[in-house]
Amino acid sequence: MEWQEPGIVLETALHGEGDLVATLLTPRGLWRGLAKGGASRRQVATWQRGNILSVRWVARVAEQLGAFTAELVRPVAALAMPSPEALEILNAACALAVGALPEREAAPESFAGLVRLFAGIDIPGFPLPELARWEVTLLRELGFGLDFTTSAGSNDRLAYVSPRTGRAVTLSEAGDWAPKLLPLPDFLLGDAPSTLADCVAALRITGHFLERDVFGGRHRPLPPARAGLYERLSRSLEEKQNHAG
Repeated sequence: MEWQEPGIVLETALHGEGDLVATLLTPRGLWRGLAKGGASRRQVATWQRGNILSVRWVARVAEQLGAFTAELVRPVAALAMPSPEALEILNAACALAVGALPEREAAPESFAGLVRLFAGIDIPGFPLPELARWEVTLLRELGFGLDFTTSAGSNDRLAYVSPRTGRAVTLSEAGDWAPKLLPLPDFLLGDAPSTLADCVAALRITGHFLERDVFGGRHRPLPPARAGLYERLSRSLEEKQNHAG
């Protein structure tokens, strides 16, 4: 059994003295394999979390762990390193993918979205809103799609998301229920620009459904890397608003 695909390094664990067990996201889904010599000085840079690789997997039978060989395509980890926020986003996305996606089940949309996020990890202002968009994609591919398609009238607009159903709600529909709904930033509906407040609002929406439907269904918390990112961004927004006030 063998295949060759692009892959994203999500996590690694030391195996023996110089090998790694690597977890990758590929178009085939989440896949684990042995990277022989992956912890060596020559290969360790290749197997850093977030890196995009060209990967070959080989096993005698499909049920085996199998072995990876890989060539580095994009050194995402090194590109994210100068920016603490980019590194936080990288770690949060990898932790979500490892924790949420089932092994060896195709996840082409989640893979393509993560490639897009990591391809722009070093572009200022790009990774944070793209993380939120990718989380929407992840939820949809896992069967928990959010419904942003509700039609609004000519003098109305989609402004909230129901925390119970995941359905978008217009301003007029919200009425007195607005304080109990999740504000919906415009950039999740299209190509509108985003502010820090918009990104925090978007991550609040996706985090709610990831925590309740994906991780809660498995009796596990949201990954600390993702929870910590949201908490830090919320504090930064609060400080910014206090200074402005």
